Amino acid sequence: MILQGLDIMEKDRFTKLKNKKVGLVINYSFVNKNMEDGIEIMLKNGVDIRKIFTPEHGLYGLADGVEYPDQIHPVYNIPIISLYGKHKKPTQEMLEDIDVLVYDIQDVGLRFYTFIYTLANTMISAQENNKKIIVLDRINPLGRIVFGSRIKKEYSTFVGGYELPLRYGLTPGELAKYYKKYLGLDLDLEIIPLEGWKGESFENTKLRWNIPSPALPTFDCTLAYSGTCLIEGTNVSEGRGTPKPFCFIGAPWIDENILYKFIKEKFPYLILRKRYFIPNSSKHEGKLCKGLEFFPEIKDNFTIVAIEIIRHLIQQRGKFEFRKYIDRENHTQRDHIENLLGEDKKIFFENDDTYLTEWYKSSQEFVDFCEDILLYGGLRLWKI
Repeated sequence: MILQGLDIMEKDRFTKLKNKKVGLVINYSFVNKNMEDGIEIMLKNGVDIRKIFTPEHGLYGLADGVEYPDQIHPVYNIPIISLYGKHKKPTQEMLEDIDVLVYDIQDVGLRFYTFIYTLANTMISAQENNKKIIVLDRINPLGRIVFGSRIKKEYSTFVGGYELPLRYGLTPGELAKYYKKYLGLDLDLEIIPLEGWKGESFENTKLRWNIPSPALPTFDCTLAYSGTCLIEGTNVSEGRGTPKPFCFIGAPWIDENILYKFIKEKFPYLILRKRYFIPNSSKHEGKLCKGLEFFPEIKDNFTIVAIEIIRHLIQQRGKFEFRKYIDRENHTQRDHIENLLGEDKKIFFENDDTYLTEWYKSSQEFVDFCEDILLYGGLRLWKI
């Protein structure tokens, strides 16, 4: 049986938090092995929860990219502080009545997931304000595989930073140790590690799927998201507003027959079908889109698949476009695909896979850097 950090702390009756004023950094994934609410469990065990800090999507599962204000918990009357609005990290004032911060948010092991930057910002704030932080560890549902180049510093945003590779293979606890080492943080960091997890991906555990964000309702969607998130940087729908986000891709102007034939010949092992769909939100809302539906397996590398889809659509010389990203903080603008990819978009205008050689080298550098922070055995590079 796999026990995650919250389960371990519950088993110990939260003794580490006794007589402490606690600030939780959590979202809706804060549940134990029986899917019971972590806030309720803590309060029943006498934990003094003073504030709840929440990342993108808040405590209730808001839509992608929606900023939101502070509020009060409707049941427990505890202040809920938004870390995805005016503030992206806890301020000194927010932490004045806090002794220890407890972080517990389900991650998916991919660089463009904003929760992991909330973790980094919380750690930086903890150091600045001399606060202890405890990370209740959870599995990485994608396992221990590392893939993709480390993001270049000049492309750092809230969807990519700290020289992480696209798929990094770490748990949240290990990622916290990575940040501490990478940023040279001098803070009191404690990890409550998993028990019984040996690095296997989600489908090889007996855990229930703990929805990490609204657009990842299933593990299949998460497998596809590892690559088709790149489609977000284009004017093609990545399936938001459909029953299977990131497993559906398409647009009103795509010739689904040509695209299907191209992908099927390029990746004969992929399970996919032609798909017609009408998104009820996001890109092409209310319009008939023509494209593909994927049925992902753990062996599939959807990053490479997504790169080839974009290359193909560029070569078709149709209505395909890259979307712009406006960085409000730095007042800069660039193609969003570069933020997601972590480098210049030139690889989409090439016709070979030589980029993989550089990516492997970069991934290996990351693996070497992480050697002394690992809690659950070694990381492995993706093998094509």
